[in-house]
Amino acid sequence: MRESAKRGFSNMANAKSSRPLLGAHVSIAGGVSESLLRGKQLGCDAIQIFTKSSRQWASKPYPEEEIAKFKRNHRETGISAVIAHDSYLLNLGAPDEKLRNKSVAGFIDELERCEALGIPFLVAHPGAHVGAGEEAGIRTIAKSIDEANHACKGFKVKVALEITAGQGSTLGYSFEQMARIIDSVKESDRMRICFDTEHAFAAGYDLRSDEGYERTFTELDQHIGLKRLVAFHLNDSLKPFHSRVDRHQHIGKGHIGCDAFERIVNDQRFAGIPMCLETEPGQEYKDIAADLATLRGLLK
Repeated sequence: MRESAKRGFSNMANAKSSRPLLGAHVSIAGGVSESLLRGKQLGCDAIQIFTKSSRQWASKPYPEEEIAKFKRNHRETGISAVIAHDSYLLNLGAPDEKLRNKSVAGFIDELERCEALGIPFLVAHPGAHVGAGEEAGIRTIAKSIDEANHACKGFKVKVALEITAGQGSTLGYSFEQMARIIDSVKESDRMRICFDTEHAFAAGYDLRSDEGYERTFTELDQHIGLKRLVAFHLNDSLKPFHSRVDRHQHIGKGHIGCDAFERIVNDQRFAGIPMCLETEPGQEYKDIAADLATLRGLLK
C-alpha cells in the first residue's frame, strides 16, 4: 500500500472554508469507496470512517481498483474532508507486551491504509494503562507511537489523539495529560488532536456557558496549542457533567445542550475543520440526518 500512496496525497482536511465542515461517521460496508457515496447522500461536508472492520485485528490489503475508486468518489462527491478512526481493539498503552505489539502492528496497518487512500489524519484513543499507572501508561503510549512513526517514515498521514472521557484506566482525559503524551513522542511535530465534545464534558470541561467554553479552549491552547486541533467529534452526552463515562447522545437531547454546539460551529477559530457526528445513525441514517439538520440550524 505504501507504493500506492506515492502517486498522490489529498490534503482533504485543510479545505478553505469560513464555516466548519459538518458531517458524520459513516459505514464502509461494501468497500471504503462506498463511504463517500453515503456521505454525499447525507449532505456531509466531511466524513469519518474506519479503514477496515473495527471488530477485527486483520484485514486484507485494499485492491488497487478500490483505492482508485475511493479517490474518484472523493473527487466526484465533492466531500471536503475525510478522516479515519482506528480500531477500538487497539491499546497502545497496554502493559502486556504481547497485546501492545499486536496493537502497534494494527496501528501501523491503519496508518498504511490512510496513506494509501490519501487520508490526512488517523484519530486514535491514546490507550489505557490497565493498572500500570499514569506515568507508565504515558511512557508506553509514546513508545508505541514512536514505533509506528518509525515504521511509517515519510508518511503524510498524522495521528490525531482524541480527548477521552477518562473511563476506567483510559488516558488522555486532560489537556495536561495529553500534552505529556505528545511531548513524550520523539517526533511530536507529527502529532495532532481531535476534540470530542462528549468526552471533554465527561472529563470535566464544561462547555455549557460562555465562560466555561472560553476557559476550555484557552486551557487547550496553553497546554497543547490550538494549531494542533484538526478534528472535532460532535456528540451530546447521555450522562451528566464530569461523569467520566463515555456515552453519546443526539445533539440537543443530552446534558450538554445546543448552546455549546452553537458556539463551536460558529467559532471562526475552527472554520474549515471537519466536525463529525458519532451519534447512533438510526434506520437509513435518519437520526444522523436529523442531528446534521440541528447543527446546520445553529449556524449564523
